[in-house]
Amino acid sequence: MKLVLDTNVYCDFAEGVPETVETIALHGEQIFMPAIVIGELVFGFLKGAKRQFNERKLRQVLNRLKIDTIDVTTDVARKYAIIFLSLQRAGTRIPINDVWIAACCMEIGGTLLTRDKHFKFVEQVDSIII
Repeated sequence: MKLVLDTNVYCDFAEGVPETVETIALHGEQIFMPAIVIGELVFGFLKGAKRQFNERKLRQVLNRLKIDTIDVTTDVARKYAIIFLSLQRAGTRIPINDVWIAACCMEIGGTLLTRDKHFKFVEQVDSIII
């Protein structure tokens, strides 16, 4: 399975949350992280007191798990538009970064691993909500 990590799942993995570690181990044949997730993480690192530690840990996790980054491309932008319009027509609002994360997931045909229940409203993407 192509597993796409959401920001909260990376944080749980980095903290060693057993359910998250096990889910990634069981389902993560290929693991991906959207560039948007990296941006959210670095934003948090810049605000915190352990910036260098957290950035080093992120690099280690990306390397150790062989996580590929999903960049924002023109094709991802088109998928963003499809998802955003679908949500808008349904009268559903989710954080805009999460629309981008869903678009990245849709681009590679991945399954999003997240704690955010609002992803169940994104019909274009399969998700595992833990």
